[in-house]
Amino acid sequence: MPEPSLRERALGFLSRREYSRLELKRKLAPHAENEHEVESLLTDFAARSWLSEARFTEQIVHARRGKYGVQRIVHELKEKGVSADAVAAVLPELRESELERARIVWAKKFGSLPQDARERAKQMRFLASRGFGAETITKVLRRQEDD
Repeated sequence: MPEPSLRERALGFLSRREYSRLELKRKLAPHAENEHEVESLLTDFAARSWLSEARFTEQIVHARRGKYGVQRIVHELKEKGVSADAVAAVLPELRESELERARIVWAKKFGSLPQDARERAKQMRFLASRGFGAETITKVLRRQEDD
């Protein structure tokens, strides 16, 4: 059975999920004769809208927004090679809903108020590890204590 062409490999990857340009470039590089071959293929795919940074960004945001905060999602997008403009486009939407998402994540994990400083620190670390900002974490725990 002949080895699939670079184009076939790229289409196979994109048929399963969206990829950023950088991710797809990294996956295809070992199978290409040179870097120019990969770049021209990716440019062609982008021109045909088979490779879309906007769709990729939307997919990541949609998949991660239920569990993670703005900082973590933005970090992941940048790590995957998404442009600063595309990241900036989704920031307002993410920031708008961050407090409510943090409350949901907190309630799912803990559900009860911290009884002492050690437990409070544990809850704060958990939310911080999920990418929620310090201001949001403080609001979540303060609101829970006020209720």
